[in-house]
Amino acid sequence: MKLTGKSAFTLVLLFGIISLLGDIIYEGARSVNGQYLNILGVSAFTVGFVVGIGEFLGYFVRLFSGYIADRISSYWFFVILGYGLLISVPLLATSDFWGVASLLIILERIGKGLRSPAKDTLVSHGTKNIGTGLGFGILEFIDQIGAVVGPLLFTLLFISLQTPQKTAADYQKGYALFWIPFILLILVLLFTFFRFKTLDKFQGETADKGYSNIPKVFWKFSAFTFISTLGFVNFALIGYHIKSNQILPDSYIPFLYAVAMIVDAIFGIILGRLYDSLKPQNRHVYIFMTLPILTAITVGLAFSKSVILIFFAIGLWGIIMGAHETIMKAIVSDITPISTRGTSFGIFHTIYGLATFLGGVLAGFLYDISLGLMIGVLVLIESLATAVFFVFKMPLYPQNR
Repeated sequence: MKLTGKSAFTLVLLFGIISLLGDIIYEGARSVNGQYLNILGVSAFTVGFVVGIGEFLGYFVRLFSGYIADRISSYWFFVILGYGLLISVPLLATSDFWGVASLLIILERIGKGLRSPAKDTLVSHGTKNIGTGLGFGILEFIDQIGAVVGPLLFTLLFISLQTPQKTAADYQKGYALFWIPFILLILVLLFTFFRFKTLDKFQGETADKGYSNIPKVFWKFSAFTFISTLGFVNFALIGYHIKSNQILPDSYIPFLYAVAMIVDAIFGIILGRLYDSLKPQNRHVYIFMTLPILTAITVGLAFSKSVILIFFAIGLWGIIMGAHETIMKAIVSDITPISTRGTSFGIFHTIYGLATFLGGVLAGFLYDISLGLMIGVLVLIESLATAVFFVFKMPLYPQNR
């Protein structure tokens, strides 16, 4: 199926709506999962492990889902299956045992892993017609609206309950709200499938398939991404820190996550447009040079006991997420051939997920020992990422294939 400018924009817009509804569900849950596990009686290490293993498995399965999608040209199968597993979030309303809750949290991440390479590959067909950075930026902007709404649902619920200390039952009431966006998501997804189902055939235009077609620069970029992401702490641990030190009431924590998602949305589209404007001169690589620096600053501020510094850290955290979700995908789309793009997205996301898992476990483990030690180690990791950037020199010339 050949996309025109109008149909390409329609594709990006529909996937934006799908992502918006999906983000309402899983970002709403992610804004409180750390606190919910805390209420169920687990340690910081367990929170870091559950969130970390969920992120890792969610990215690890992308390696296989992306490769299989390329081989059998069946991207829609993985998109529909992956979004269907979002049912695990409203099912959290039925769990009051930490083991079951942990399993559902992990299952939601696996679902994202199944759908992401296939979705990014389908969307990349549309972004080629409107600019890869701008296209992924638009997608990120739309779905981050959902990432704001989801946490705000919990914030409004907690405010309406008017109780200083929230119970597991209070959190379960919030999880149950996500049945509505889940049903809407499935309806829009099916409409999009029937409108663009022949996109699966697009991949047949290039016959060569396999890891041999993935350029060397892809591996350099992935190595840099691994190290810089290793020191990027997840929000669940930040929420755990805020709650365990009683820095802010429970209702403010999902609000902070919503603020981060607003920043993510705004800077996602700004950075995407900046990426496209700098790409012809190959100066877009310097956007990535700032990521380890911003990440190190974020770690130092997020685990303070100052409300002002934490708010500032949340803003930086959102900017970094905007870069991860927009220009990193644009880079992978630009430097990989269409015949192995699903595989490339799968490999890249697996590397990213491994870094997220190891970083989450490491941060949680060190947090239980010493907060200062955790900050020091993570800042050291980001210093290493900066060094790697200059060692590799990363000449990320877009392939436009």
